[in-house]
Amino acid sequence: MLKEVAVENFTDIPAAIQNGAQRIELNDNLAVGGTTVSHGVMAEAAKYTQDKHIALVTMIRPRGGNFVYNDLELKMMEADLFTAQSFGVDGVAFGALMQDHTLDTEAMEMLLGAANGMDVVMHMAFDQIPAAEQLSTIDWLADHEVTRILTHGSPDLTTPISANIDHLKQLITYAQDKQITILPGGGITWQNATQVATQLGVSELHGTKIVQF
Repeated sequence: MLKEVAVENFTDIPAAIQNGAQRIELNDNLAVGGTTVSHGVMAEAAKYTQDKHIALVTMIRPRGGNFVYNDLELKMMEADLFTAQSFGVDGVAFGALMQDHTLDTEAMEMLLGAANGMDVVMHMAFDQIPAAEQLSTIDWLADHEVTRILTHGSPDLTTPISANIDHLKQLITYAQDKQITILPGGGITWQNATQVATQLGVSELHGTKIVQF
């Protein structure tokens, strides 16, 4: 099972890898769900993970709060994507929504263009999309070659992931033929990871505490 560890800044990367992380998601400010790190942090994290042959995904998010971005914020995200690409970062995580919580396809197309050549992860903004729109959103993301969708299965991260198993199974089953991976996350720890993976039939999981360090 591949364990992706979400870390804050560079500090925890060495310990996470030493204790079994097979992919790193690099963030600043995890208290608000993660934002983009500084370019200096991104550069050093990219060098370190490349030396260790560990994939690095960096969060592209200019601020906490909602996922509705204005043109200036999208320009910032585009610039950070170009920077990530220049450092050889393997993947990037982002998501943009409209005021009604549906996918902002225009913004996403622009960001996907800037991410050319890197794996793209639709992060947990996906969970804010109305359930009735999620399957069609998977179609759109798959058609636009998004690699993974990170999801808790609910917009409420305070709910245990065990409460979202049925919905996650629906998403996983639907995505199987779309060549896009559903990556469960939120409340998955080194203690419950095997149980969650078995329940969902998945081979990849995400969390801040998915390995013990």
